[in-house]
Amino acid sequence: MSGSEAALTPWAGASEIATAVAGGQVAATAVTAAALARIAHANPRLNAFTDVVAARAMARAAAIDAALAAGRPVGPLAGVPFAVKNLIDVAGLPTRAGSRINRDHPPAARDGTLVARLEAAGAVLVGALNMGEYAYDFTGENVHDGASRNPHDTTRMTGGSSGGSGAAVAGGLVPIALGSDTNGSIRVPASFCGVFGLKPTYGRLSRAGSFPFVASLDHLGPFARNTGDLAAAYDAMVGPDPADPVCTDRPAEPVGAALDAGIAGLRIGLAGGYFRAGASAEALAALETVAAALGPVQAVELPEAARARASAYVITTTEGAALHLQRLRERPEDFDPDVRDRLIAGAMVPAAFVAQAQKFRRWYRDAVLRVFATVDVILAPATPCVAPAIGQKTFVLDGREHPLRPNIGIYTQPISFIGLPVVAVPVPLPGGLPIGVQVIAAPWREDLALRVARALERQGIVRAPVPPAAP
Repeated sequence: MSGSEAALTPWAGASEIATAVAGGQVAATAVTAAALARIAHANPRLNAFTDVVAARAMARAAAIDAALAAGRPVGPLAGVPFAVKNLIDVAGLPTRAGSRINRDHPPAARDGTLVARLEAAGAVLVGALNMGEYAYDFTGENVHDGASRNPHDTTRMTGGSSGGSGAAVAGGLVPIALGSDTNGSIRVPASFCGVFGLKPTYGRLSRAGSFPFVASLDHLGPFARNTGDLAAAYDAMVGPDPADPVCTDRPAEPVGAALDAGIAGLRIGLAGGYFRAGASAEALAALETVAAALGPVQAVELPEAARARASAYVITTTEGAALHLQRLRERPEDFDPDVRDRLIAGAMVPAAFVAQAQKFRRWYRDAVLRVFATVDVILAPATPCVAPAIGQKTFVLDGREHPLRPNIGIYTQPISFIGLPVVAVPVPLPGGLPIGVQVIAAPWREDLALRVARALERQGIVRAPVPPAAP
């Protein structure tokens, strides 16, 4: 291995890798082989990957090297390894969606849209990642494949349902991973694992070629260790897709070019009320640190946020139950019992409750958009606490003991309920585990959330900390 190859550490970012590959300082095959070696070494400890596609990855990397040798373009993510939550189609693999039932399905015939777009930009898919069953999970604990483990403390949860995605990026196995977010499944693992996560506006990134959970709430998005990589992944994937009926043809300017435009003149809101009640000392400290770094902030209230969360639950459980009703009838014993019981409960929710939740959803969206007439972004906690222990069932919330699993997403659900774009930024805490803060923008303004995240990163306020055990 040359000195240049050795200089690409497990913490090298996507832009650093792509620059080195495109410039001939390192071969894409060498980068890919190193990523596969890291996965082989660290995955038994982290349980982030459920599938590794080594032969495909090495063939793809060899094609990139051949293209470079022939003087052909290779794309802005040339040679960058990435992995995807196992609910996104990968040609040749059954799309598990974290379940036992789905692995009996035939392998996917083609890649999902976002996989294809990242590879068209030069990235190299190396595998599929562990997740909570059918994405109905906030913990990262899968009863079929085992819990994904937090690289900062392997006795702790990654969060879910994109737990393998958070662990793979936080642990230095890949610089970019894809996850999904229905009620918080990108933002929760980003918070617990100490990485950046982007949940785009609903309809911004195609979901074609992914197994659904709640079609009216589902988003796909990237994880990364820095804002530049997050923006580069987003720019490679954004664009209309007729295969996803909600993926809009609304024009999207590349965000990477404007990432360093600064935040002068932006109005920063700080969510209060519901978004502070129940938060741990760590969550509040992280929020206050971020707010202080951004200068003057304006206190704002998102009206009826608690009712928004309740309505999100009604829609989630009823839409999810409708999707899985046949599986629940035919193979109930093959479900995670916690997931099965919540889906069965959802099947019994009266239709009038669902209609009321949808009516409220429209009212709430209009009310929140009025708040965005006064501010450009809003800061809120991503999770109420740092990563709990794997297997932990309860935690203290607002001075009382509560079930853990359904309450980790108390601050994320009122946001995804109306499809707002969010960047979850990691705040390292002195002597402890990281925790995330949500930077929330109005619909279609991913650029503003990313610019704020970038400004915080440049100040050193937010960053993805290196875990104690190297991959």
